[in-house]
Amino acid sequence: MRTLRTNLLFSGSKVKNILITSTSPNEGKTTTSFELARVFAESGKHTLYLDCDIRKSEFAAVHRVRGEIVGLSQMLTGQVALEDGFYNDPKMPNLDMIFAGPYSPNPTELFEDEMCEKLFRFIKELNYDIVIMDTAPIGTVIDAAILTRYADGAALVVEADVTTRRLFRKSKEQLDRTGVRFLGVILNKVNMTKSGYYNSYYSYHKYGKKYSKYGYGYGEYSKPKA
Repeated sequence: MRTLRTNLLFSGSKVKNILITSTSPNEGKTTTSFELARVFAESGKHTLYLDCDIRKSEFAAVHRVRGEIVGLSQMLTGQVALEDGFYNDPKMPNLDMIFAGPYSPNPTELFEDEMCEKLFRFIKELNYDIVIMDTAPIGTVIDAAILTRYADGAALVVEADVTTRRLFRKSKEQLDRTGVRFLGVILNKVNMTKSGYYNSYYSYHKYGKKYSKYGYGYGEYSKPKA
């Protein structure tokens, strides 16, 4: 993760909003996004982790976030003020978070709404050094493509020995059509000790897997101090 952080820093000083997506669900996109945000924060960067996967996010459950929380879906529908959706954990200084919030049946419309533009203007005013945007898989839904308008660059998570060439090409072409700067591929779940290849059967039969296997459980989250 620290090497990945360094490589992204060398992408240029203007690359601050980094969109992370994947070709399909369960490739480790959310774990990669959050751990990347964490190592940026550890290096002293004022960092925001923004969970944009309001179709299927389980981040709050996986990390056992306790208490009543609000999230992105409520912010974009005007149910809560924008400033009320930011959280942090005292164990992770420099890192703020916006959770996805309750499931929304129409995330595409929410991301195209002027409220989304207002949110990113507000985030810009807060002057974060790095914003990690964890978005839904671009090979499955259009959400990430819409959100590229707010990103300075995008990276694509692929699962070693599972992601097919066809699906990778489809996802990369979708990103290219948006005009966003492509920062590269993050090859995930690489078995450094095995020989041969994983059974590609899993590439089409893993949508229902739970993200809980990546859980860390950092504990209580609270509003950032002024």
